[in-house]
Amino acid sequence: MTAPGTGTGASTRADTGAGVGTGAGTGRAVGPVMRGTDGELADAVAAAIERDNPDAQVVVDDQGGYVRIAVPRRCVLTRGSLEEELGREFRLSALEPALASFAGRLRQTEEQWVWYLERRD
Repeated sequence: MTAPGTGTGASTRADTGAGVGTGAGTGRAVGPVMRGTDGELADAVAAAIERDNPDAQVVVDDQGGYVRIAVPRRCVLTRGSLEEELGREFRLSALEPALASFAGRLRQTEEQWVWYLERRD
């Protein structure tokens, strides 16, 4: 897994209820909420999102039962980055059962998922 904060963007990892309001912008953060039952997959998704959004502040809030990954306004997850983090092939559609929820709107292709805000603030 990529070490948090190694890109040009900043990454914040919170293990106990730090919340996504700090840094990602309350009400403007988007991204997946992963079920905490598959730690390897949740960690790989978080690391891939950090890689795919190098100029954004990525907040990873691990609550044990779920992992919220928040990025201001736009969050990109590519199949290539996720496969690199997992060390194996992975179809993004196979991620759906591991999602508890997500913030924002989601546009999906076979190669990438993009969470975004529809409104303009």
